[in-house]
Amino acid sequence: MRLIHGTEQAGTAGKTGSKFTGTVHNYLTMPSTDGVTINTVNFSPGARTHWHEHEHGQILQVLAGRGLVCTGADGVRVLRAGDTVWCPPGERHWHGAAPDSFMTHTAISLGTTRWAEEVADEHSAAAPAAQEGQ
Repeated sequence: MRLIHGTEQAGTAGKTGSKFTGTVHNYLTMPSTDGVTINTVNFSPGARTHWHEHEHGQILQVLAGRGLVCTGADGVRVLRAGDTVWCPPGERHWHGAAPDSFMTHTAISLGTTRWAEEVADEHSAAAPAAQEGQ
């Protein structure tokens, strides 16, 4: 067993290198252990990850606010507190806060994360109202 106290968690504020657009507070809840990394991320309105994929997939658990998640196949989908997302291995995607809301999620990443380019502003704002109920 490994117990990681909250006081041991490493946090970063602001734009974190080549992984995020906008202001985020990223807390490394559990450093990589057996290929599993857990982060709790607070996104300011419109803040988001860059495109990326995970070697063995990723689980997102939305804790608060409203956000967006997007894949090439599924397009932009709306996220709300209580939602859980499974991104299968190798699925290229991005996620973050809706343009008019903060969003907090826990991201459980399995294996290596491969980061790619920034998401264009017009692409991240393309969550049509029709998708609100999905």
